[in-house]
Amino acid sequence: MSSKVRIDITDYTFHMSYAATERFEMELAPGGLALVQDLLNTIGVGGPRYPDLLQEVRPAQQWLDAALEQWAESTGAGRLPDIALSGRDLPRLRAVRDRLHAGLCRHEPSGPEPSGSIRLTMSADGRIEAHPEGRGVRWITSALLAEMYEAQRKDVWRRLKICRYEKCAVAFYDRSRNNSGVWHDVRICGNTVNLRASRARRRQLS
Repeated sequence: MSSKVRIDITDYTFHMSYAATERFEMELAPGGLALVQDLLNTIGVGGPRYPDLLQEVRPAQQWLDAALEQWAESTGAGRLPDIALSGRDLPRLRAVRDRLHAGLCRHEPSGPEPSGSIRLTMSADGRIEAHPEGRGVRWITSALLAEMYEAQRKDVWRRLKICRYEKCAVAFYDRSRNNSGVWHDVRICGNTVNLRASRARRRQLS
């Protein structure tokens, strides 16, 4: 995937990219798992510079269109359905995001359990392919669950994590050899947390 894409968060103009993740200057998860990562990274972080992309219909629609186009290109998913989000869809999409976030953080989930439908077909060369079904947010959820299942089958789901710094909480793909990463950026979040812990220890000793 080319990194030379236009990402203007202020204007909400995304052109076939995983803009939610790229705005944090992070590497993407491999294959279709990047779509799951990108949904998680639509969260609002640190004020107006990184707004919640699912809070209003216009940015949500533009994020979705760009992310699905990128997903289809990277996975060979073929023709995408036309999905026009409405104001009623946004709470449902945020609820899916919240359940995925809670699962990765191993928190007690709240809200309805995400569900979807997947149709399996056999290609000419004998490969089994999964195709999301449904309409609107249900189709989106089906696509996400299919990618999560594939990631679990390949044993890479455990590498998709949420940054441990509570004021950050962006999703990153841990490429460390022993899967030991806990910060999306050690220089930013890791140093901040470690500095706070060091100051707290000094206060206790003083």
